[in-house]
Amino acid sequence: MVLSSYTGRFAPSPTGPLHLGSLFTALASYLDARAHQGQWLVRMEDLDPPREMAGAADNILRALEHYGLLWDGEVWFQSTRHTFYEEAVHYLLQEKIAFYCTCSRKDLQLLSADSYPGTCRGRHSPPQEPAAIRVQVNDRPIRFDDALQGPCEFNLQQEGGDFIIKRKDGLYAYHLAVVLDDAAQSITHIVRGIDLLDSTPRHCHLQQLLRLPTPHYAHLPVLVNEQGQKLSKQTFAAPIPLADPVPWLFECLRALGQQPPAELLQARRDELLQWAAQHWSLDRVPRQQAIAAVTLCTPGPAHVTSKQP
Repeated sequence: MVLSSYTGRFAPSPTGPLHLGSLFTALASYLDARAHQGQWLVRMEDLDPPREMAGAADNILRALEHYGLLWDGEVWFQSTRHTFYEEAVHYLLQEKIAFYCTCSRKDLQLLSADSYPGTCRGRHSPPQEPAAIRVQVNDRPIRFDDALQGPCEFNLQQEGGDFIIKRKDGLYAYHLAVVLDDAAQSITHIVRGIDLLDSTPRHCHLQQLLRLPTPHYAHLPVLVNEQGQKLSKQTFAAPIPLADPVPWLFECLRALGQQPPAELLQARRDELLQWAAQHWSLDRVPRQQAIAAVTLCTPGPAHVTSKQP
């Protein structure tokens, strides 16, 4: 079925170059959009300058282009959207849905609580000392149907409690920014890693509070290293090579359960991606939580004759 209103997105953080785990997620998101004849957008989640790497955003975009994952429209940068985030924070404070929190991590650790205990609830005026801003949650379940993980249910009060939307250092939290930007870009479908599954109820909660639409979600298994850790900059995942993209795309397609025929290893990049979009099926993606990255072997002799784009 063609979804003419489909808009998907890939939203990396520019904290380092694109690695295999990111390519895996980007490819799935891209193919799901193209299979539905939809738009595919790219957004840079550059919310945390101390963690960002100089030149990483450009490197990520060049890598996506090299692998044929071409986006629609302009790339959005969250660093340009602080005014919109502040407006939402002001609204939530004004409605007494959000509050100022002066608790330190040490304070919360001493309480030995699994969830934020609501210590600063009711503090709706800015205090003299540095404070984060938290949004209040309730003791009701949040339910959503994930296209890969099935029906999901979370109780935010029992699983973390009131959460931060603006940090003490003035930086806006991922949860707030992603919800506002997904709505502003009319995102209808989000394909991302299962490591973000427990973020989704927080996003649903903010969508309800801000009267924003809730997209359709699909949470993929993540690629993990030999120690079982998710491939990431923190676990020193290697950048994907800017060499022949076909073997790497082919292996990602196999890991995504798409069963590309072996002769496509001799195809050009765009021919492989065209086949992948025409044959894409989210139903074939493994439902497991993790896939060992070592199963996506470094291209060997069988791949050497692959043609360039």
